[in-house]
Amino acid sequence: DVEMIRVIRSARTQGEERGIIQKECADIRAQFRQGDNGERSHSLAKLLYVHMLGYPAHFGQMECVRLIASPRYSEKRIGYLGAMMLLDEKQDASLLITNSIKNDLSHSSQYVQSLALCTLACMGSAEMCRDLAPEIERLLRASNSYIKKKATLCAVHIIRKVPELAELFTPSARSLLSEKNHGVLHGAVVLITELCEHNPDTLDQFRKAVPELVQIMKGLVTSSYSPEHNVAGISDPFLQVRILRLLRILGHNNDTASDAMNDLLAQVATNTDSSKTAGSAVLYETVLTIMDINSESGLRVLAVNILGRFLLNNDRNIRKKNTLFSTYCTLLFLLYAPPSGFYCSRALELSLALVSAVNIRSMMKELLIFLSTCPPELRSQTTSGIFNAAERYSPSKRWHIDTILHVLTTAGGDVRDETVPNLIQLITTASELHCYTVHKLYRALVKDISQQPLVQVACWCIGEYGDLLLKGECEEIEPVQVTEDDVLDALETVLQSHMSSPATRGFALTATMKLSTRITDNVDRIRSIVSIYGSCIDLELQQRAVEYNALFKKYDHMRAAVLERMPVMDKNSPGHTNGDTSGENKEPDPSKPKPVEAGLLSEPASQVCDLLDLLGGTDTPLQPNPAPTSTPTTTSSADLLDLLGGLEPTPVYEKNGLSLEIQCDKQTETEVMVTLIGSNSTQNDITNFNLQAAVPKSVQLQMKAPSGNVIPAHGLGQVTQTVVLNNPNKASLPCLFLCSCLSH
Repeated sequence: DVEMIRVIRSARTQGEERGIIQKECADIRAQFRQGDNGERSHSLAKLLYVHMLGYPAHFGQMECVRLIASPRYSEKRIGYLGAMMLLDEKQDASLLITNSIKNDLSHSSQYVQSLALCTLACMGSAEMCRDLAPEIERLLRASNSYIKKKATLCAVHIIRKVPELAELFTPSARSLLSEKNHGVLHGAVVLITELCEHNPDTLDQFRKAVPELVQIMKGLVTSSYSPEHNVAGISDPFLQVRILRLLRILGHNNDTASDAMNDLLAQVATNTDSSKTAGSAVLYETVLTIMDINSESGLRVLAVNILGRFLLNNDRNIRKKNTLFSTYCTLLFLLYAPPSGFYCSRALELSLALVSAVNIRSMMKELLIFLSTCPPELRSQTTSGIFNAAERYSPSKRWHIDTILHVLTTAGGDVRDETVPNLIQLITTASELHCYTVHKLYRALVKDISQQPLVQVACWCIGEYGDLLLKGECEEIEPVQVTEDDVLDALETVLQSHMSSPATRGFALTATMKLSTRITDNVDRIRSIVSIYGSCIDLELQQRAVEYNALFKKYDHMRAAVLERMPVMDKNSPGHTNGDTSGENKEPDPSKPKPVEAGLLSEPASQVCDLLDLLGGTDTPLQPNPAPTSTPTTTSSADLLDLLGGLEPTPVYEKNGLSLEIQCDKQTETEVMVTLIGSNSTQNDITNFNLQAAVPKSVQLQMKAPSGNVIPAHGLGQVTQTVVLNNPNKASLPCLFLCSCLSH
């Protein structure tokens, strides 16, 4: 009703519109109650408009049922339209129209039959489909093309609702391919596709129709099969796409069917104009079909070339088709196209997502090739993705190490900070590859020192396994024949290079120091190198050099033990997160041997355990002695926080008569003040007691003067020392407490 529409549209507010709608709905209800007065269809039409505006119209459902049963076409048309809009298979009222639809399917008028077919295809429930399936199969054999095309689509709906009824339509579906009418032929291809997808047993039967489908497709490509369906110069692109999809299903894993369609696919790929959207759609389906069937290698190359043209197209919709298209575009980006921009980033993300244990070697090969040519803004993303994929799917430790070293050599400046400790941890766990790794890293170090992460790992590895390098023997790789001077020259080059960062120089200095226990003829040279950096302007490097000089002089007898090889690092040990910032505390593995606890040193006169702990622990456990001469103790972040929870002193270490307790005196969000209390229950006094602490660089440490350096025997006295920890960044608080002492 034009007047009703005008009044509703003239409403200025939503409240005014609701008032108009309520008034109109009341009038419509009154018209429905008056019975057959000739206005029912008009009232239902108005109600359908109200429904389109989003207002309730459920009270018109029964009126739809009455109008469908009417003998008048005008009322029947509105009734079926109302049923499609107001009813669905969940409504009980939908069952009431089943008999009316069945009667109308046999009506003499094709238009009434069409109304019944459209309604069944739109909202037919499973029960209705079972009851009316024989009628639909009968109409598939009708001579009227107008009815056939609607019956075909109705059959598709029935198969989707009741798959077991598919066999009923199989014989009729094949005969529909001989139709010349566009609508019937299009519906037949859709029906056969649905049958093949729901019932694979029918594939062999419909593969016999491949030559017929090929002929239909050739007619579309070479001539104007249906001029009224021509779109931008492409003859019936919708039918072409449907046929190509069906051919893809029929040719999958079948050589005979694939051979029958190879020539056609080549013809379509060659003759279809890709400058128009319709042509691009056809070519896209052609590429998918070529890739999914057992096609010839030349045809696949042609498909890749088509994708290359797509990537150069200015239409964004063509370049961003869907997931499968992006998959092929990814390979094209990595293999052929110069990568840049947003699309290359998306292609990279998709490539990384496709990596699995099955294809890790082949995909990693392409990713490494891509890394060597990718734009700078994508290098960080690429290296992170490669590292994650290698750690998750690496087939062997050697392959894993080689992959990371390749990345460090190619793009070492774009890797994350945790890459170096992660690789070091991986190398330490691969004991059988230590010789191979140190030889390979030495070669890389001599060749190029510009990639700082690579240089850091190389220096660490030379410091740890320099003796293996100097032996000149290695089964996994051709060994490098080097002398002690060659190795020290390489490390000095790193120390003196302007390209070396302070952290890299620290690695090189530590490696040089560690070599003092692995070589025999150049210890004096190492001592000279270390002493030079005792006055270095960089405080970190200066501190290392001073401490190493102390090992050469005052504690030379301990140097071999302190500079021993690092033990195998547990990836889940405290302080080693491997990039995991979740902070989750993991339970220790009971199957693994516990680390040897630092023991007590004994010497005839005195023995000092300098607790710098700069170069790691030792593989050789220190021998215990009843006399408490050296006592290190470590408190982790979680333990320290637990210990500081109360005011009462809490024991943190107790062995051989020496007891250490920690007491929290003050605690705020950024500052902790604790008192360490040492007591002695042995028969001898402990003299020269010295307590030290180590914390991360982000935490400021202040140690007050101790109350003394002698702990009386028999628990007759204590030594206390106050420690203040200032943590402005609120970082995790691992703390290492170490002590040294003499016993009499």
